[in-house]
Amino acid sequence: MAEILLSLTIIGVVAAITLPSLTGNINERTWNTQRKALYARFSQGISLMPSLNQYSNGETFITDGLAKVLKINNVCDNDHLEDCGIPPKMMDVLGEAISTPNKISDLNSLNTNMSWSTDAFVGSYSMVDTEAIAFETQNGESILSFYNPNCKSDMQESEWYYVAEKVCVNFIYDLNGNKGPNTVGKDIGIMTVLYPSDSIVAAPMPFLRNAGVQVTFNEAAEKCTALDPDYRAPNISELTSMFYNLSLIKLNTGSHHWSTTRYDSSNAWVISTSTGRAIKNNINNSASYNIVRCVKR
Repeated sequence: MAEILLSLTIIGVVAAITLPSLTGNINERTWNTQRKALYARFSQGISLMPSLNQYSNGETFITDGLAKVLKINNVCDNDHLEDCGIPPKMMDVLGEAISTPNKISDLNSLNTNMSWSTDAFVGSYSMVDTEAIAFETQNGESILSFYNPNCKSDMQESEWYYVAEKVCVNFIYDLNGNKGPNTVGKDIGIMTVLYPSDSIVAAPMPFLRNAGVQVTFNEAAEKCTALDPDYRAPNISELTSMFYNLSLIKLNTGSHHWSTTRYDSSNAWVISTSTGRAIKNNINNSASYNIVRCVKR
C-alpha cells in the first residue's frame, strides 16, 4: 500500500509540473491555427472589396463593405465594445497591462499627427482620429477595427514617406473573446490593411525583444534567425503594422528598424519610430539607429 501511495504521489507531482506546459503548448497550437485561418479569410475578403477609402466612417466600412465579403454576426459602436467581446484591458507583447485602445491615436500618437523638418526637407500630416468599432465573426473572433478614410495609395515613393498615411484599416483581433489570457502574441493579435486598392494585409507576430543594434541589412536577418529559427526580419508592411500598433508591440522608440523590403540593389526600407517615416537606407549602413524587431514565420 505504501508503495502504491508513493507511486501515485510521484505521478501527481509529475502531472502538476508537466500539465501547465502541455496545456500551454496546446493553446499555442490552437491559436496559431486560428490565426492563420483568420488571416486567410480577411486577406481573401479584403481582395474582393472595392476601394477601401470610399466609406464615410468605420461603421459603414464594416456594415456596407466588410460584411459583404465576410460573415459578421454583430457590430458594436464605440460605447458598447464589450458587447462584442472586447475586453476593457489587455496585456501588451511584454506582458504589461494596458487599456484597450479606443481610437487610432491610442495605438500610436504619431498615427494621426506628425510634423518633421530639417535643413533638407519639411514634412507633415494630420488625419482624423477615428474611434474604434467592434464586430464579431461567425467563427467566434472579436475584432476591434480602426478605419482611416483618407488612406493613400502606394505611389512608389523614392526617398521617404509617412507610413501611417498608407494604413486604411487596422484590426486588433481576440481569438476567444474576453475569456483570456487577452495577451498580444497569444490570443490577441494585429492585422493592418495598407493601400485603398491592391491592398496588402499584414499580420506580424513579433518577437518579444529586439534583435540588435548597429547592424547592417544582412546582419539584421541573421540576428533574427540566431534568436530563434522560427523568426525572421519583417518586411515593410509588417514593420508598418508594428509601428501603427506601437502601444501593443512596444518597438524601441527614437530608433530606426530594418525591413527586408529592398528599394533597389543597394538600399532597403527602414522605419523611424520617432518620425513615422519609412526611409530608403543603404544596406551596408550600420549606423547606431538600425535596430530590428523580428517576427514569427
